[in-house]
Amino acid sequence: MSLITQSLLSVVVPLYNEEDNVELLTEKIHESLTGYNYQIIYIDDFSKDNTRQVVKTMNDKKVHLIELKKNYGQSLALAAGIDYAEGEFIITMDGDLQNDPSDIPQMLNYAVSDEYDVVTGIRQKRKDSLVKKIPSKIANFLVRRVTKLDIKDNGCALKVFTKDIAKDLNLYGEMHRFITLLAHLEGAQIKQVPVKHHARHAGVSKYGLERVFKVVADMMLLLFIRKYFQRPIHLFGIFGFLLILLGVLINVYLLFVKFYFGEDIGNRPLLIFGLMFILAGIQLFTIGIVMELLIRTYYESQNKRPYRIKKVTVGGKSS
Repeated sequence: MSLITQSLLSVVVPLYNEEDNVELLTEKIHESLTGYNYQIIYIDDFSKDNTRQVVKTMNDKKVHLIELKKNYGQSLALAAGIDYAEGEFIITMDGDLQNDPSDIPQMLNYAVSDEYDVVTGIRQKRKDSLVKKIPSKIANFLVRRVTKLDIKDNGCALKVFTKDIAKDLNLYGEMHRFITLLAHLEGAQIKQVPVKHHARHAGVSKYGLERVFKVVADMMLLLFIRKYFQRPIHLFGIFGFLLILLGVLINVYLLFVKFYFGEDIGNRPLLIFGLMFILAGIQLFTIGIVMELLIRTYYESQNKRPYRIKKVTVGGKSS
């Protein structure tokens, strides 16, 4: 226990329109982490209510507020908080009081005593509506089937990371849904533990059924980046080769018809299809990976981050 209490902990919490939750959440974190050395990092993702003002009026020296210049979404808000965090262990959680901070000490014990790199929660007796539960179950099923990683609850935001693993996570787009998978692909040892789950204290949920489609799109992008990033020709080359082959076969057939039977092929739609297949195949060799490479090169080679911070305050005062 002494190792945990001596180490600095960073509790990273993205906030968006949580003015009625953030004060009570801060109290609960303080109660749960009594005796620990910790900092609370709130990232305000350009809230439209008084979330920022509520945090500043707390005048709490343990509370750090990062104000983003616009609404970037949960993934980049998390990335901003993790980049800023100084702790040896980084704890992530939602700001709606559905996660219970009292679960943190137990999770920290697993991270320290059993040397797990990531300890992630499995929400017990979820207090969400079907509109949130159904997409979550579909997403968890898809992740397990496609990635072969048996994580029972990818959507639980309450997680404990070692500093090294958390800092190596490059969160883009809406990859927060796959943060455990990202850690696994970085070689992290993962422990799943049951955690409490509460009904939302105040405010409204930001998720709906459209989440399923976003999950599928993000998962396919993630799998490509991690599995084929260093050998994209293995993915795009196969499809490109098949399309080129199909186009060549069509054109060879048309040439045979032209010269052997003497028929006119200039007005045949099949000729256009043959040319289109060849061009599409060539494009698959190139265009599919160019945009992702450009985006990552732009941010990483210049040491830039895909978010901009407006201001940082500590204990209600600008730092």
